[in-house]
Amino acid sequence: MSWGVRTGTASVERVDGMDFPDDFLWGAATAAYQIEGSPLADGAGASIWHRFCHTPGMVRDGDTGDVACDHYHRWPEDIALMRRLGLQSYRFSIAWGRVLPQGTGAVNEAGLDFYERLVDGLLEAGIAPNATLYHWDLPAALDDCGGWLNRDSADWFAEYAERVFRRLDGRVKMWTTLNEPWVVMDGGYLSGALAPGHRNLYEAPIVAHNLLRAHGKAVQAYRASGAHRIGLVVNLEPKYPASDALQDRAATRRAHAYMNRHFMDPVFRGRYDEVLVQMFGAAWPSFPASDLELIRTPIDFLGINYYTRNVVRDDGGRFPLPVDRPVQPGATYSETGWEVFPQGLLDTLNWVRTRYGNPPVYITENGSAFYDPPVAQGGAVHDPLRMHYLRQHLRVLRQAIADGCDLRGYYAWSLLDNLEWAHGYSKRFGLVHVDFQNQRRTLKDSGAHYARVIASNGQCLFDEV
Repeated sequence: MSWGVRTGTASVERVDGMDFPDDFLWGAATAAYQIEGSPLADGAGASIWHRFCHTPGMVRDGDTGDVACDHYHRWPEDIALMRRLGLQSYRFSIAWGRVLPQGTGAVNEAGLDFYERLVDGLLEAGIAPNATLYHWDLPAALDDCGGWLNRDSADWFAEYAERVFRRLDGRVKMWTTLNEPWVVMDGGYLSGALAPGHRNLYEAPIVAHNLLRAHGKAVQAYRASGAHRIGLVVNLEPKYPASDALQDRAATRRAHAYMNRHFMDPVFRGRYDEVLVQMFGAAWPSFPASDLELIRTPIDFLGINYYTRNVVRDDGGRFPLPVDRPVQPGATYSETGWEVFPQGLLDTLNWVRTRYGNPPVYITENGSAFYDPPVAQGGAVHDPLRMHYLRQHLRVLRQAIADGCDLRGYYAWSLLDNLEWAHGYSKRFGLVHVDFQNQRRTLKDSGAHYARVIASNGQCLFDEV
């Protein structure tokens, strides 16, 4: 990595004569547990997130996904909203426990029927479905068997994936195996901030490796039965040293290896970064070469979720990452404490292009949480900070294309305000406001702006002041 010290805010210049490709795909994304509600309906099995939310003290205000956005019942209304936005594609996740309540074994037909109705409704509306197989909601029955710590988890996942492919492939032509495996590992097994809430340094690399093996086995299962495209979605966060000091540069290298190379290098290069081995020390296991061959099974595209950057300063303390995040003077921060830094998205895309051979890429999540009132006043929600975030990040995409990045599309996060995991309903990312007392949906100004972006294929980003 050679991004170097970068402080302050980024300026985004117009790229003259470079339009978005005619086939550039514009969409929005959600996740099952965050929006569906009715997590145990019609024979579905509980997930680790259902358990986590119902464990006192784990989620802000005791919020759960029991109702969420009630998308399980209101999906036709939500598809109508997608049409109003002009979405060309909708990225959603499938709840593993709806399909296989015990994680393996007998299929719950009612669960698959729900996703079949959703997919058919999307196609009728002219919206391409983009299905993610795993967005963090492992069936609780499998967690009882060790979850992602169990080496058999890769086979469990491949079995589940094959069942879903068999029913939906053909109507769904774009598949993702895992969403943000780094967050599953770090939040679920190291920091304990997310389900299943473990805090164990020795567990983290085992979980990461089994997630990657599961990804590889699902891709192989798709190659045996599917006829379209399958990929992986990772969250990437560029790391910049706070100074030129050797300690800050070394800390930046560790942070970059831990978050960005941890899953990318095995998938594209068939190996783990040696810095990870040094960082984890005795907690790093040995892995057979055959596993890495499986993990490197070729994919058709890479999904990148980008929200913010990290300016790294060595603090000499915390393990495995003795780094600090100094606040940047003059920068704008979202409600989640994330710096608004669109230049980081451009830097990330160019890093992927140069290090990993310029794979086809989609931005599969990008968005921001800023304060919105619980109730839409006068049928409107004015969100200028989110609009600015959206516009600035979309503008750098055209620069990335001009730089030669094979960028195919963009999915805003998120279609709807939803359950923001351990934050509960306190953080709103949606293009559409949800009143959680009555489930009323209201298009925000940012949503209306995104509709103009789609209608103009991005040209309005450079025509508007």
